[in-house]
Amino acid sequence: MAYKHITAKEFAKLDFTKITIVDLREPDEVLVKGFEGAINIPFSEFYSKLDDVPKEKPVYVICRTGDFSEQIAEILDDRGYEAYNIDGGFNAYVDAVQNAEPVFIDAKGLKCPGPIVKVADTLKTLEYGQKVYVEATEDAFASDIRVWCDRIGNKLLDIDAKPADIKATIEKAKKEEAPAGERPHGKNFVVFSGDLDKTIAAFIMANGSAAMGRDVTVFFTFWGLNILRKVQKVKVRKTLIEKMFGFMMPRGTKKLGLSRMNMGGAGAKMIRWIMKKKGIRSLEQLIEDAKEHGVRLIACQMSMDIMGIRQEELIDGVELGGVATFLGAGEQSDMSLFI
Repeated sequence: MAYKHITAKEFAKLDFTKITIVDLREPDEVLVKGFEGAINIPFSEFYSKLDDVPKEKPVYVICRTGDFSEQIAEILDDRGYEAYNIDGGFNAYVDAVQNAEPVFIDAKGLKCPGPIVKVADTLKTLEYGQKVYVEATEDAFASDIRVWCDRIGNKLLDIDAKPADIKATIEKAKKEEAPAGERPHGKNFVVFSGDLDKTIAAFIMANGSAAMGRDVTVFFTFWGLNILRKVQKVKVRKTLIEKMFGFMMPRGTKKLGLSRMNMGGAGAKMIRWIMKKKGIRSLEQLIEDAKEHGVRLIACQMSMDIMGIRQEELIDGVELGGVATFLGAGEQSDMSLFI
């Protein structure tokens, strides 16, 4: 018997993206509480579906109590797999997760949407039933975490909300399937303005929506296209009118002014200085955060043609689209905002 053993407690600490989990329980058991990305092959069907188990990663076999999984781990080992049996099975795993210390998240000093984004990113790496303990100093986090848990379906086990000292314990719960016919919860933003303050607000909301697991689309049109322009000048062939447009418009986020009290650019510099002093992520960081979390940035092709902006002048990660793209995203959303 060359296959390996691992305790449920050790198994709970693994990075499940780097292993293959074979769950031998019946489908109805898995539906109630399972492992994200696991291969479900009931024990009674395993011999006919052995070829469904890939060999690229170590294989961890689990059943309800650890008895059936021992047999399957031995068979897999005989066939050249790096196989592990989880001692005690799923029952032991549940006990290990429930009794484990919560993962600590230090969100102190982070400003909206930073605390919620950090909680969401951490929970993505955990399995259902695991807990996190968060400490934050932004007063709005007390309300945000309640709403976030309610909308996502995670359990807010405890919260202690004192001014500038918020402590919360959250358990990752399995997301329930949406009822048939329910409208999708995507978020759709149209950015028409090229003002710094309005753009910051748009990306704070976009990142917050992404942290709630929503599909987010940000559609840039007319003056909003300047947000997507590269800072450095790009050599492209243009007509005289297009060159004049390009000269008069701000090139990139660093050149954006405020919608009010811009004061020849001094207002924008003051806003950036205050954001930095208070630990608020810059507009440029918010844009990178959005791209990393799957937010779609779409530039209106028609507006680009009118204003003489070429695709080569746009920052990386921007798609081109038209009205159908915008309307399609809107139909998959329960909220559309025009900024």
